Amino acid sequence: MKIQVWPRSIGLQLLTGLVLLEVLSLGLFGTVLLKQQSRRTQARAEVRLQHQATSLAVQAVEGLQSDVPGRAVSASVRIMAEAPSVASAMITDPSGKTLYANPGDAQSVALTQDEARELKGIASGNSDNRARVFSFGEGNWEGVKPISLQGRLYGYAWVRTDRHWDEQQKKDTIDSMAIFGMIWVGASIVLAWAMGRSISQPLAVLQRGTRALMQSPEAADQFPLPVVVHNEVGELIETFNRMVASIEEQRSGLSDTLSLLDSMLANAPIGLAFFDKQLRFVRVNHIFSEATGLPLSHHLGRTVTEVLPDSVSRTLEGIVQAVFAGDEPVRDVEIAVAVDGTPRLSTWIVSAYPVHTVPQQVRWVGLIVMDASDRKRAEETLRKTEKLAATGRLAASIAHEINNPLEAITNLLYLLTNHSNLGEPARAYAVMAEYEIHRISEITQQTLRFYRQSTLPARANLAELLDSVLRLHQGRLRNLEILVDKRYDPAIDLYCFAGELRQVFANLVGNAIDAMPRGGKLSIRARRSRDWGDSCRPGVRFQVGDTGSGMAMGVEKHIFEPFFTTKEVTGTGLGLWVSSEIVAKHQGSIRVRSRVPRPGRSSGTVFELFFPDADSVLSPESESRNGSKSSFASN
Repeated sequence: MKIQVWPRSIGLQLLTGLVLLEVLSLGLFGTVLLKQQSRRTQARAEVRLQHQATSLAVQAVEGLQSDVPGRAVSASVRIMAEAPSVASAMITDPSGKTLYANPGDAQSVALTQDEARELKGIASGNSDNRARVFSFGEGNWEGVKPISLQGRLYGYAWVRTDRHWDEQQKKDTIDSMAIFGMIWVGASIVLAWAMGRSISQPLAVLQRGTRALMQSPEAADQFPLPVVVHNEVGELIETFNRMVASIEEQRSGLSDTLSLLDSMLANAPIGLAFFDKQLRFVRVNHIFSEATGLPLSHHLGRTVTEVLPDSVSRTLEGIVQAVFAGDEPVRDVEIAVAVDGTPRLSTWIVSAYPVHTVPQQVRWVGLIVMDASDRKRAEETLRKTEKLAATGRLAASIAHEINNPLEAITNLLYLLTNHSNLGEPARAYAVMAEYEIHRISEITQQTLRFYRQSTLPARANLAELLDSVLRLHQGRLRNLEILVDKRYDPAIDLYCFAGELRQVFANLVGNAIDAMPRGGKLSIRARRSRDWGDSCRPGVRFQVGDTGSGMAMGVEKHIFEPFFTTKEVTGTGLGLWVSSEIVAKHQGSIRVRSRVPRPGRSSGTVFELFFPDADSVLSPESESRNGSKSSFASN
């Protein structure tokens, strides 16, 4: 583990650096001062010892000239030895024998080897009578001065300095320097602490603000930071506050932009999906999710083959890989897709484009999916509808033109049957021809009724209306051997658009016949009743049922959508949608029950309709006030 030696705080760094600088400065200064002090102490000690040795020699000469020489010289030695800087004093004869000494007894005090060598040097090389200073041992200094009396060498005066006294001088100097150093270092610490605090405190504020910004960019309550100093650091804090305000403004703008883009992505009227290089979904919108019939969460992180059928996934994989490889968009690729497991096919128009986060590198591929199923069905239905319209106009024209010769033929047959000379077999054939001509006339009248519908509501006899629809399909019913079970009152009537209701029932009966290609039973019911959602609304309830193949759930929930059909060749997908619009126009309701064949039970489909019977229902004011009140349900 790495040990942190140098402090991280600026204040502590400044304080530590200043203390180290002061200690080094004081150490260097003390070393130089001690050296100088040692030299000065030595120089003073030499001068002092010369003076003291000379003084002791002079006093010894004066003592020798007194009346009591021994006592006087001894007193001089004693007085010299009591000096603070003197460790000992003595007088020897020329041969080095101690005559007087203090402290100690002269008989017990003898010259040391160092002193004896110095004495020999003085005796051999003394050309003058000056005092000499020499050192010996560990810091011992001693001065010696020859004593001459009347031109004759009497002896030597020896003065040894007190080493502790000299050391005490050094110690006093060191103590003074230590006290000065402590005062200086203490003052420096206080100054450094004050200066460090003036720097570190605003930097700490800046540090806390930076950490708060890193932890939570939305923590607006932490800013602006307080400006506690008015120097460069204060200007730095003010600049930081302005930077944070600018970042917040940019972040707010970026957040708004991202929210806008996310809203556009989520609510765009086209399917959008994004893939990474592993062909996994990284983002899809609701339209794409609805187009695939899977929830959003089922897409993210999964590959195309895990989500979509093989026929679709292979095509999409090829498109996405081509964009990754070529860095060029791919446009308007048409794909047929099965929806919700139903036989209906949807048509997708797919385009793909590269998404770059860095230049020359494709990070994602965006996929745009437009459901062109309704457009293609509308185009196909438009063509079929145009054919049907042309056929309807042609049929109406033919029916109108047929009416004229039919009327002449009817009159001729009437005359022929009433001719007296006509035989019985011929009369029977004429009656039969008259009946068939009547059927032809009825068919042409029904054709003209579908083409020439009334634009105003009126009372209509429902039995006649339902019978006319059944007569129109009589040929198919007979050929397919479909049994018709009709139960309705011949006198029942309803205020409605008769032509539109005829169209509704024609669609329902036609679909019922289509559902029974091998025969079956067609049931038609009509009776006075009340709305199953509002018992206060009287009206007429209808039921059109068949024993056909029934509808699966995937088909049943789409039957009222425009262009939805299971009869890809002959169907337009508009019959039930138009019927539902007519029911809504009459403010009625429609319900559907259907079941597919299973062992032990029958199959079939029942459409149940309710139309309110009131003159005010179809008034313009009622339509603008209530709008469409129809309801649709599948059971």
